Amino acid sequence: MADALTVAVRVKPGASRPRVGGRYDGPYGPALVIAVNAPAVDGRATEAARRALAGALGVRRTAVSLRSGAASRDKLFLITTAETDLSDRLRRLREGTDPTDPIC
Repeated sequence: MADALTVAVRVKPGASRPRVGGRYDGPYGPALVIAVNAPAVDGRATEAARRALAGALGVRRTAVSLRSGAASRDKLFLITTAETDLSDRLRRLREGTDPTDPIC
C-alpha cells in the first residue's frame, strides 16, 4: 500500500549551482530549500525542483507531484510511494546533515 507525504518546499530559481538542503520557515511551515539552475519561466523551475526532490529522496519522479504553488517560490509537493523512511531523510535534508546526498 502506498503512503502519501506532503512536503513544503522553497524554490530558488536561477541558482548558479543546484542544491537540495536547508530550511526556510515559509507559509506552509518549515520548508526544504531547493536551488535550481532553471529560470522561473513557464514552470521550468517547478519541474526542476520536482525532479531534484525526487532524486534527493530516492523516489521515482512520477511519485512526486505538485499540490500547490505553481506560480510561487513556496510550493507543496505530494509524494506517493511505498517507502517508509522518507520523513527521516527529509528531516536530515532540512537540517543539512545528510552525508549521502551529493548535491546537499
